[in-house]
Amino acid sequence: MRFTCENRQSLGREFVLLAPGHTPAQFGRILGDTSQHQRLLAGAQKLRGRIYVEDGAIEADQLSSDGRHIQAADDLSWHLLAVEPGEKVVACLRYFAHAPHVTFSELTVSQSALARSPELGAQVREAVETELEYAARRGLSYVEIGGWAISEELRCTSEALQMLLSVYALGQLTGGALGLSTATTRHHSSSILKRVGGRPLVSRSEQIPPYYDPDYDCEMELLRFDSSTPSTKYSNGIGQCRSALRQVPVVSLLPITMPAVSPLVPALLPLSAIHRQSAVTAA
Repeated sequence: MRFTCENRQSLGREFVLLAPGHTPAQFGRILGDTSQHQRLLAGAQKLRGRIYVEDGAIEADQLSSDGRHIQAADDLSWHLLAVEPGEKVVACLRYFAHAPHVTFSELTVSQSALARSPELGAQVREAVETELEYAARRGLSYVEIGGWAISEELRCTSEALQMLLSVYALGQLTGGALGLSTATTRHHSSSILKRVGGRPLVSRSEQIPPYYDPDYDCEMELLRFDSSTPSTKYSNGIGQCRSALRQVPVVSLLPITMPAVSPLVPALLPLSAIHRQSAVTAA
């Protein structure tokens, strides 16, 4: 099968990055707008809340009064959003880049059902601590991917794959990343991440197996990724994403002095530019 990017401009759907604070100079279109950041983040939280409740992953009483699924990592993280006119968020993914020397107990994964498991918890901790040491030696950020949700009408499109290619590109743009995702098998999330380059976490030469997470009522996989070693079949696509992300609007949580920019969605770069004049061969 040939994978090519949709013509997002004709669909009226574009990518936006939300930045948690200081935005690296690699990005050329930074919008320092706290209120817009809050609106878009709220849109992502509402999308997550609605979909997670519909999937049975969480209960409705775990949402805020206005329907948001709020997690502590949200304000500390980057977010990749697909946005339609009117600031309607139709897909979202959280990219939590931790500070140097973060410890296992400070990671979101430390609170997962698998990490708390009497059978496998010690192995998970050992495997993640090995990854943290490896990231520190290489001078890489350690990243946790989560908060992934895609609206129903986009689930049979290439949206999920496009988002993951852009996550690898974001890691490369920000100096390299080694990371982890507790990925659900629901909606094929974990299989898509493995296609792009995600691999099961390993402890003492043994893979950490998939597990049932009672908190989300689904099967999960603990997958590692390295932004420098994606699947070779997607290397060209990630390179194009890297170039395109430099021009995607980045809405910062911190106000900054910038020249005036036109309203958000009309200003966004069509994702069709990411793969223009190129296609990526997928299995």
